[in-house]
Amino acid sequence: MKKSLIADLSLLFVTFIWGTTFVLVQNAIDFLPPFAFNGIRFIIAAILLFICLLIFDFKQLKQINIKLLASGLLIGFWLFLGYITQTIGLLYTTTSKAGFITGLSVVLVPLFSLILLKQSPSKNAVIGAIAATIGLFFLTFTDVTGLNMGDGFVFICAISFGMHIIITGKYSNKYPTLLLTVIQISTVALFSTVASFIFEDFNQSVRINILLSKDVLIALIITSVFATAFAFFVQTNFQKYTSATRVALIFAMEPVFAAFAGYFWANERLSINALFGCILIFMGMIFAELPSGKLNFLKKTKGLES
Repeated sequence: MKKSLIADLSLLFVTFIWGTTFVLVQNAIDFLPPFAFNGIRFIIAAILLFICLLIFDFKQLKQINIKLLASGLLIGFWLFLGYITQTIGLLYTTTSKAGFITGLSVVLVPLFSLILLKQSPSKNAVIGAIAATIGLFFLTFTDVTGLNMGDGFVFICAISFGMHIIITGKYSNKYPTLLLTVIQISTVALFSTVASFIFEDFNQSVRINILLSKDVLIALIITSVFATAFAFFVQTNFQKYTSATRVALIFAMEPVFAAFAGYFWANERLSINALFGCILIFMGMIFAELPSGKLNFLKKTKGLES
């Protein structure tokens, strides 16, 4: 099996984890403010990854230098900025609009790749990105209202997540995966904790009775272990084998998995538009995976038929 296919399947599994844990996070932040939740979640993940580093490959620590630290900090900064702007945006806009605008990173990533990395996306990837964007609209846009300040924050979130994909792809093949992931996750943990102190009542948030409550404890354990430590290690490790545009298309499946998780676990209704959107996103992702030769074959077939 090709490394690129293994990478794409691994990233799809990560997207499945993110989508299916969305309901858990929503339940947890009813009790624990979002910045505090992310701070604790990323602190736990950073500790777990650092323990793994010490146990399995502590020699990586000898490779720490200024460039490696700067790369990990930069990746972590864009990830943190995506989380914080999305959280602030949700205070002023609807969940459906936020979901669509965040998903626009599927269009922004090919543009960033072209401008920053001088990498032109394939025709298949471009068509797949367009299909996925239309699918995101049908899946998430249940209300069409004017733009507001919250939408602006969420658009910054889309830019940030897009840049996170670009920067991860740029540095993931230059430095040890586990060490780079530890620095990235630690950066998000630090920034999220500071943001909690500034914007939230952190001392009130981290009360033992809240942290040990069933919903919060389960959400923290699952998200820190699987949706953070495992997920970002896999992204950092496998993104070097695929393109940034394909990664963005795969990540566009997150709201699809979230929608089905909500349907099965939270009794949320899936409309016809939402189902149509899910199909378009899935088709866009599959279309981007097709070799370019497939398009040429279709063109030749059409030419023979005419």
